[in-house]
Order: sequence, then structure tokens, then C-alpha cells
Amino acid sequence: MEVELKKDERIDDLEYKGLKIIQNKNGFCFGIDAVLLSDFAKEIKKESKVLDLGTGTGILGILLCKKTELKDIIGVEIQKDVFDMAKRSIKLNNLEDKFSVINEDIKELDKKLELQSFDAIVTNPPYKKDNTGFKNDNEYEIISRHEVKCNLEDVIRVSSKLLKNNGKFFMVHRPERIKDIIINLEKYKMQIKEIRFVHPNINKKPNMVLIKAVKGAREFLNVQEPLFVYNEDGTYTKEILKIYNKT
Repeated sequence: MEVELKKDERIDDLEYKGLKIIQNKNGFCFGIDAVLLSDFAKEIKKESKVLDLGTGTGILGILLCKKTELKDIIGVEIQKDVFDMAKRSIKLNNLEDKFSVINEDIKELDKKLELQSFDAIVTNPPYKKDNTGFKNDNEYEIISRHEVKCNLEDVIRVSSKLLKNNGKFFMVHRPERIKDIIINLEKYKMQIKEIRFVHPNINKKPNMVLIKAVKGAREFLNVQEPLFVYNEDGTYTKEILKIYNKT
């Protein structure tokens, strides 16, 4: 389906089942973290009602629609221009009957959406605290990378309110924030059930962590085997190729 492109926008091939996405070359573009999270969360059942917090241009929801055959997912994006790109990306992939987006502030969602109404929530939130790290001058990238519009606690607090009891919460984040993640999940009555560290290669420390938590669950943590992105020669590992549907 043809869609209108605005200045500095392009259509990128997601290299998965013919999916495509609209991105702005001057804005924040998706990375492998969204792709890995979509695979990590593929256990979500197709009948589930799902919320994607901070959907950006819709990458995570679009991938999940194909990986799980989801029938009802709502993406939330606070930036008006990015929200508009997500709407057009959804149309580009003919997913309007499954995936919708709303232009809202995550912090206010518990006042906008029905409480305890979602079976699962997925999120790829800003990783950096607002007062740490180098900030790019590009406003889109600042909001995507830094906790300017919402922080980790906001995401977890709202998720706990909107999830049904035993609802699942899937997130990708950075290993250095593990302490904050655990403290906030327990504060809002969610327990980590699975955790997987992602390493650039076998010789490097992890730079991402995939987390599954369940609202109201008992304590039991399954630490999965590490995921390595590249072989030592710089090529993708077999597992990454499988995630990209290239094997």
C-alpha cells in the first residue's frame, strides 16, 4: 500500500516477512533491541490485548503482529510527528485492523485507559537517566534515549495498573539499570520471571538485557543462556539469523 512520505523520511525494509517501516533520517531510528524484544515476547498469544509503551514509529508492534498473529495491540507515542509516522507505517503494512496508535503521555495512561485490561505490555523505554550521559542536540533522539518525558518508574507503575493480574510485562533495557528495574518491579507488585543478557559477541560484556515480569506472580527467576549477536568474524550468529528469519 502506498503512503505519503514527508521531508527527510524514507521507507526501510525490516527484512522480515516483507514488513517495512517509515523513518526520518534526522530522527531516532530503530535498532536491534526492538527486534530482539519482539522475538523475546513472541510467546504472547494472538488473542491477547497488548499495549506497546513508547512505540516510536511502530517497529515493535509491527513485528509482533507477524510473529504472534496478534489481533489487538495499541501503541502509545507522545511525540506528534513520530506518532504520525507510526500511523502511516501501520497503513503501509496493512495492519490497521490489528494495530492502532494513540498520541498520549505514558504517565497519564492510567487515567485514559481501562485499568487491569491488558494481557501483556511490551516496552523499549529510554535507557538513560535524564541527568546522565551525553545528549544529542536532536530533540527526537533526546526523548527516545533519555528519561525526559517519562522514567523507568513511570513505565513500570503505569504497566502495573493497566495489566490484568498475571499479565506479562516484556522490556529491553541496559544491564547497568538492573538494580533500578528490580526495585521498581517489586514496588509495583511485579516479579521478574525470565532474564536474558545480550552480548555483542562472546568476548564482550552484555550491553542489553531482556526482561519478562508477571504481575502478582510468586518469586521464581529463570536466567536464560546469554544471547550473542555477532561471531568473532563480525557475522551474525545462527540465533540472530534465525530471529531475522534468514535460516
